[in-house]
Amino acid sequence: MSPYGSDRSPRRPMRRKLLQALTAGVVLATATGCSYTWKDFPRLGMPTPVTEEAPRILSLWQGSWAAALVTGILVWGLIIWSVIFHRRSRTKIEVPAQTRYNMPIEALYTVVPLIIVSVLFYFTARDESKLLALTPKPPHTINVIGFQWSWGFNYIENVDGDAATPKAGAVPKELASIPDRFTKDFPAGAEGVYEKGVPSDRNPQTGNPGPTLVLPKGEKVRFILSSNDVIHSFWVVPFLFKQDVIPGHTNVFEVVPSQEGTFMGKCAELCGVDHSRMLFNVKVVSPEEYKTYLKELAEKGQTGFLPAGIKQTDPARNAEVNKL
Repeated sequence: MSPYGSDRSPRRPMRRKLLQALTAGVVLATATGCSYTWKDFPRLGMPTPVTEEAPRILSLWQGSWAAALVTGILVWGLIIWSVIFHRRSRTKIEVPAQTRYNMPIEALYTVVPLIIVSVLFYFTARDESKLLALTPKPPHTINVIGFQWSWGFNYIENVDGDAATPKAGAVPKELASIPDRFTKDFPAGAEGVYEKGVPSDRNPQTGNPGPTLVLPKGEKVRFILSSNDVIHSFWVVPFLFKQDVIPGHTNVFEVVPSQEGTFMGKCAELCGVDHSRMLFNVKVVSPEEYKTYLKELAEKGQTGFLPAGIKQTDPARNAEVNKL
């Protein structure tokens, strides 16, 4: 008798193992998501957005994942269909008829990926232009400085409320590396305050490591990113956005924080031996609390600015076209 018809058929243990593997996969997938609710599922495991710009990024990811899921279902469906309906027969040993140079199918394999990539490119370019758009004279400007192995924050603000101090139009020497197209948008009388962190800093509310960057809720903040040594990357996790901090080059973006709370940030670029310690916190507070915090920094003597990046020649500093 053929072994395929007996109780000791090798197919049955294989089916049993496959069923066990699928069951274990379902249990693992559901067990790892126990801390999430069904309302979190549409975010696909990404953090809750805490800025007005972050939902646009989340939507882009959701669309990309949906397209990948549809493509995956189609491809795996075709593979499984081929395996089931075109498997070798147990009663026939001849090779099935082979199909070659099927032009419609080959054209389909070429056109469909081009359409998918073109659609993804369009939405990515559209959203990128919106996310990197800058507004003239934003209400708040913060220079974020990355250095081995922590972060510094220059709050370019008129802390004392006197627009005559310092002298109007004068750019502090510490900020001389920032291009003119950004310094012209500094608020009048921006004497500024700063916070300089070390890896051993802790947020007093959460105990999370790193210095704390304070932001006002509901008001636009421009971040000017600069580095004093190597390439870093400024990433606030629930912003769903990050940008490189490059020596000799200035990156800029703007956000409007929409939710109060303390959130984690980190360097997302391998920058050296203590890269993992380059952590920081972002605390979003009310505009009134933000002003109070700036005054507290001034009272502690942390007035003025930290050096904002590597010194550049004027042609290099102002090489890029003003896109405002």
